[in-house]
Amino acid sequence: MRMTSAIVTGSILALLLSACGGTDDSGDTPGLRPPPKVATLGPFVGECGHLTDDEVRDIGGLGTVSAVFKNSVGCNWQGGGIGGASVTFASYRGSPIDREKAWVASVGRNPETIEVGGRTGFQALDPSNRVCDLAVQLDDDFFEWSMSYGIFGGDNLGNPCDRTRKMAELTVQRLG
Repeated sequence: MRMTSAIVTGSILALLLSACGGTDDSGDTPGLRPPPKVATLGPFVGECGHLTDDEVRDIGGLGTVSAVFKNSVGCNWQGGGIGGASVTFASYRGSPIDREKAWVASVGRNPETIEVGGRTGFQALDPSNRVCDLAVQLDDDFFEWSMSYGIFGGDNLGNPCDRTRKMAELTVQRLG
């Protein structure tokens, strides 16, 4: 019985020692890896980017939108019916803005670099001039306002990026 116990203990010890003895080709101390990068948290953007439902309705010029959901990372307002107007706010902690920019480009919107309140970001207008995505970088975080006039609206409302920019400017001004 002692012999079996000694063999099992020896095997476990050999396995543990071999797992710790790896080499690193980076030229640093063998066996040590640099710690993973920890995202720097940006400023708190508040619930719904610090905008009220009335501000979203007024700035959006959509009148009939109402809040559909609010949670710790986003808010959505919808107009009546399928294909109606919508406004969305989302906050992304420790997420790369370039991934969002690539997604926006993949759906046919051409992102252009912008600055809002001294912070860089992008805005992207769809070819129909009915949808705009606008994102602003905050350290390793970013937030995004997205607005759609819907299938049947927006003919007399102008460029939706002008409206999302006003929302983004208020969010940046009210950062906590």
